Amino acid sequence: MTEAVQGDSVWRSRVGWFATAMAIIMYSSSIQQILLNLDGHPGSLMLPIATCINATAWTCYGAMKKGKPDWIIVTSNVPGIVLGAVTAITTIAA
Repeated sequence: MTEAVQGDSVWRSRVGWFATAMAIIMYSSSIQQILLNLDGHPGSLMLPIATCINATAWTCYGAMKKGKPDWIIVTSNVPGIVLGAVTAITTIAA
């Protein structure tokens, strides 16, 4: 592997893990809505359902990637599945 290709691979990996961290931060913003739902102030049901579906699709895509799973994609979207589902459930229950 040439130096340029190795450098490109390292850069891509760093950007991928940065994007993973940002996705997790974005999904964790659902926690505030979960707390509001539990407090009796339900929010919209559309966003958590869309979040859960989108994160599930991306997780499946990353897990089924040819060769080996793309752990950056999988890791960044699993919290979206969990938090999207919990937000939707607490919205319905509120």
